[in-house]
Amino acid sequence: MARTPPIALRVVTAEDEGFLFAVYSATRMEELAATDWSDAQKGQFCRMQFTAQTAHYHQHYHTAEYYVIALAEVRVGRLFVVRWTREIRIMDIAILPAYRRQGIGVHLLLELQNEAALTGKCLSIHVERFNPALRLYEHLGFRMLGDEGVYLLMEWNPATGLR
Repeated sequence: MARTPPIALRVVTAEDEGFLFAVYSATRMEELAATDWSDAQKGQFCRMQFTAQTAHYHQHYHTAEYYVIALAEVRVGRLFVVRWTREIRIMDIAILPAYRRQGIGVHLLLELQNEAALTGKCLSIHVERFNPALRLYEHLGFRMLGDEGVYLLMEWNPATGLR
């Protein structure tokens, strides 16, 4: 059996913006495939949404940490996290389609759960209602804490959600 190369996180730099945009765009592909928009229109829409999301994160999550996920030096995704007094919030975790279902996300989520358990904090994330990863979060012990329309607030509590 082939060994999986090590998964690493490194802090986002200005040189990563194009890559981060590509990761964001990949998360919207399925949704945009249902439209009759041209590729240019899809690109413009993604750019506008990416810019708005980035501005929102920087405005509302001042202490957030922004990481590129790498697999043996190859950039494969992004992880944005903010650590508060009583909670660790996964703002965003996204893996490029070619690297999904290889255990990368599970590995990172388990690491965050371990950190939450060691620090006595809850681990939370907003998940789109129809995101296929919702099943993964439930499998890892996340429970719905709130229904916010398009998004569900999911939480893993080390006191009640032990794996």
